[in-house]
Amino acid sequence: MLRVGRGATAWADQAAVDYARRIRAFRVEESLLKPEPFRGDIEAVRREEGKRLLAGLGAGERLVSLDERGELPTSEEFAAWLGQGADLCFAIGGPYGHDPSVRERSWKVLALGRWVTNHELARVTLIEQLYRASTILWGGSYHH
Repeated sequence: MLRVGRGATAWADQAAVDYARRIRAFRVEESLLKPEPFRGDIEAVRREEGKRLLAGLGAGERLVSLDERGELPTSEEFAAWLGQGADLCFAIGGPYGHDPSVRERSWKVLALGRWVTNHELARVTLIEQLYRASTILWGGSYHH
């Protein structure tokens, strides 16, 4: 997971670590990218953060960017994305969202809802859904 943010939010760190620890079928790795300083040009911020996000993408990884304009899959549909066996890299943008280049490069664009949410809450929600998807695919009673 690549995410733009300041980090060090205790409640989100605790929840993210807890859910990631429960996932046995695959690894969850996070990389934190510092936000671009705002100098009066939102597009410039998005463009610079987008360059850094795309540069952090590993060879062979499929990019899934989080954006309120993306797909709204069910938990089962999301699990099917993970079940395809590809290495996925999830990208959570900065305060101004993703640059169009990030969405264009994405294999999938995922919405957690049609609303904009706090980046730390999006992080925790994503990791919880990764755990839920793993129990759908590989067994477990978490998803009912």
